[in-house]
Amino acid sequence: MKLPHLQKKPELKSCHGVTWEDNYSWIHQKDILEVLKDKNRLNPEVREYLENENQYTDYHLKDTKKIQKELFDEIKGRIKLDDESLPYRDHSYDYWTKTTAKGNYSIKLRKKIGSQNTEEIWNGDKEKQKLNVEYFGVGDLEVSNNDKYLGFSLDLKGSEYYTIFIRDIKTNKIISREITDTAGGITFSLDDKYIFYSKLDKNHRARKIFRHEIGNFINDDELIFEEKSEAFTVSIGLSSDEKYFFITTSDHNTSEQYYFKSNEKKPVPKLIIKRERGVLYSVNSWDKKFYNHTNKDAEDFKIDFCTDLENQDWKTFIPPREEVLIGGLTFLNNWIIRGETSNALDKLFVRNISTNLEEELIFSDETVYVPGVTLIQKDKNTDVVYLGYSSPKTPSRVFKYNLLDKSKKLVKEQEIPSGHNKNDYIVERVEFKSHDGRLVPLTITRHKKTKIDGSSNLLLYGYGSYGNSMSPSFSSTRLSLINRDIIWATAHIRGGMEKGMKWWKEGKLTNKKNTFEDYIYAAKYLIEKKYSSKGKIIGMGGSAGGLLMGAVVNKAPELFLGIIMAVPFVDSLTTNLDHSLPLTVGEFDEFGNAKDNKEHFNYIYSYAPYHNIKKMDYPNILITTSLSDNRVLFDEPAKFTAKLRDYKTDNNLLLLKTEMNAGHGGKSGRDGAIEEIAVDYAFALKISKKIYF
Repeated sequence: MKLPHLQKKPELKSCHGVTWEDNYSWIHQKDILEVLKDKNRLNPEVREYLENENQYTDYHLKDTKKIQKELFDEIKGRIKLDDESLPYRDHSYDYWTKTTAKGNYSIKLRKKIGSQNTEEIWNGDKEKQKLNVEYFGVGDLEVSNNDKYLGFSLDLKGSEYYTIFIRDIKTNKIISREITDTAGGITFSLDDKYIFYSKLDKNHRARKIFRHEIGNFINDDELIFEEKSEAFTVSIGLSSDEKYFFITTSDHNTSEQYYFKSNEKKPVPKLIIKRERGVLYSVNSWDKKFYNHTNKDAEDFKIDFCTDLENQDWKTFIPPREEVLIGGLTFLNNWIIRGETSNALDKLFVRNISTNLEEELIFSDETVYVPGVTLIQKDKNTDVVYLGYSSPKTPSRVFKYNLLDKSKKLVKEQEIPSGHNKNDYIVERVEFKSHDGRLVPLTITRHKKTKIDGSSNLLLYGYGSYGNSMSPSFSSTRLSLINRDIIWATAHIRGGMEKGMKWWKEGKLTNKKNTFEDYIYAAKYLIEKKYSSKGKIIGMGGSAGGLLMGAVVNKAPELFLGIIMAVPFVDSLTTNLDHSLPLTVGEFDEFGNAKDNKEHFNYIYSYAPYHNIKKMDYPNILITTSLSDNRVLFDEPAKFTAKLRDYKTDNNLLLLKTEMNAGHGGKSGRDGAIEEIAVDYAFALKISKKIYF
């Protein structure tokens, strides 16, 4: 089939005395954010190119249609389609959700305490059908404190502009005007007369908090807080004791909080601690104390407490520890539960408030697993919680756990209808030395029959940005590759916080290349230890993980058989120079400010995937993107693909697949998500020659 062609319209660009030519910058429209909301505004020439690329991809993957269907059925076959969550009890009702075999969206149910009658208050599939839309994204689903109203927010484009609706549950009628262009979150006032929400500005940044009176169809909503910095975004939430609302404004590196009493008739937010560059803090309220989770003078966080926000006198509650990430607190009347992370492993601790003694909660004999805690009810006067865990080989298990007598009862286990034997799999946690001697954790999952002699293909997953840690949890989808002798390895590279705040700092700004080097050295380690061989590894990452993929494939293409890049951040220099885009200004402390800082410009220019494509052989590459994605605009992977076609000297596959009705997270609905995974995995199997046609 004829190669798709994107017309070159050269444009000279310059910054800090450096000039470069960009042949494809013209595809970025000035009204790009409006295009995300209305795809009919897309340049017809660009639309034609994207459609041609889709046809080209379909042509080259047509021999995988059978395996795509097989993978889809396999992955769906591991999901218990008729399933229900564990109940959560508020003052008057038990609430839970369920899914059905035929549905793609969840159903929210409730039952009055003491009653046998179950009430359906939300059905995602019925709502989607009623609106007759292709994309259906649910942002928030909240029930008022008096259990009378349902607040929900919907994104019907994939562009993450959410419209908020308030519905009377009894009459099923909308009782307030629709609130458009919000960030999606809904917070009810305790008296249920109002909701609080954040509004998106023209650059898709949430910088204002409004209070909307329920029942208001006419008047403008009341502005209660506005953030002046374009780099910060705002959110609002209720304290654990429900005595205060906290407004948090932050970028990735700095935060500031305001508070007002939850019973205030006219909210006047008061500052807690003035923002300080590089300092993150989050205050909560419980039992006449305020707890502050902060990295002030504590790189990997600590927790302080005081009794008065008017006259603050902070004392240490949980002290800092080097390369141990101190997590937040969960409160009960008699207990405080907290988490911490070290060396890419999570732990849970419980403190008896009456004795002040703390102990670790251990409920698995596996060395690599992810624990979690969930409250069982709104009333905090209980000793019982839900404790759960999963591991790369063990599906989720949830216990009803009594913190006082330490008794536990298994109440929910993730069922794999098609069958699963965890003893068929081997999970290893190893460490390897990176380019500078830093030890990097690596989680490896394989079938016990897979040989470790260099003959196996291996999928190496990575992310490494924003301090996001890759937890070693269970994934039933990955089994479709692992069962076909493809080893799955997750590299816990710098840029995440698997080994604390320092781990993040060593992988951002002018340390960003450590992220890429860690990943490349992970691949080299896996080759050296014969988990795979040179040219048999498949790299995989999405969004900022797509930046990782773009950077490493430019630097070390010979290591890889293939690369799978989802919504990849590959034209990172151009995006960083454009301060009008939604995420750019808020990410200066993550990637730098190339426009105003020459050092940052030179550094980003030296690794930005689009600007570092070379005349050389590249491995097989599958790139996926979405037309309505406002986080990583579709033009980034489109430009990257077009330029790569100009430069690459091989005959390997280069495929670009654009979802024309989706956002950053891909298609909406359960089946849509599975379909996308099936395409990725079919590509991996095709290039690995695990399937034959």
